[in-house]
Amino acid sequence: MNVGFVGLGLMGRPMALNLLKAGHAVSVWARRVDSVQPLVDAGATACASPAAVASRSEAVVTIVADAPDVEQIALGADGIADGAAPGLVMIDMSTIAPAAAKALSSRLAERGVTMLDAPVSGGEAGAIAGSLTIMVGGDEAAFGRVRPLFEAMGRSITYIGASGAGQVAKACNQVLTGVGIASVAEAMNFARHSGVDPAAVREVLTGGLANSRILENHAARMLARNFAPGFKSWMHLKDMRIVLDEAHRLNVALPSAAVAAQLYAAMGGAGLAEEDSVAVLKVFERMGGNPEDIT
Repeated sequence: MNVGFVGLGLMGRPMALNLLKAGHAVSVWARRVDSVQPLVDAGATACASPAAVASRSEAVVTIVADAPDVEQIALGADGIADGAAPGLVMIDMSTIAPAAAKALSSRLAERGVTMLDAPVSGGEAGAIAGSLTIMVGGDEAAFGRVRPLFEAMGRSITYIGASGAGQVAKACNQVLTGVGIASVAEAMNFARHSGVDPAAVREVLTGGLANSRILENHAARMLARNFAPGFKSWMHLKDMRIVLDEAHRLNVALPSAAVAAQLYAAMGGAGLAEEDSVAVLKVFERMGGNPEDIT
């Protein structure tokens, strides 16, 4: 397919590269020129604006920070809608509020563009490996047409339902991962304060009912004190705010998610916003009175 890609950050760049590897013709745009060059070197075509990307494409993938960024890229001056031919499919793989996804989908439909909300899980490693979990909301026929694009970027691809449903699924994912990472950090810190080797505790727990991919992967990073960002904590906080705002709108109680969000907010206050979410371990260490452990 002729596909456009807008948003070439930590996740977007390897996702676009995987589309190229799958044989798709890829046109790209990003705010930072240095983000574009690796894609051009790999065979992509650089464009001057999102509108120019859309004019060359049957579908355009976007993955940016938040709903205002999606709106600007899609409906702002020289945005995707300005360059789109009727029938273009815009695949937004950002994490935004379900209500925002529905509103953007409706506005784009008025311009002849079909929008799918298709957020992902799997982090930078999954983006590089092409093994992302992709959860899709929107028009099911459009989903079928662009499924080959999803298959180039992900391993688990699920159509969830109508517009906004993909973002609801991602919100549920962020509750589980947000609370899960904080819980693992809490447990590892407790083991150390008890005078027991946290690595040994992790090893035995992975063999029991408490095992999870978070315990396997994220606890290993905590023990290695590898806090390089695969998913920056400020982005996890942003996602948790989306979850809690939606919960407030629905009058649904999410007490564990609220506590986890406070911990990620504390990371920002401690100067850890640019580190990976697993650095929440440092928050527990600081609360435990061991600032010498914080590096």
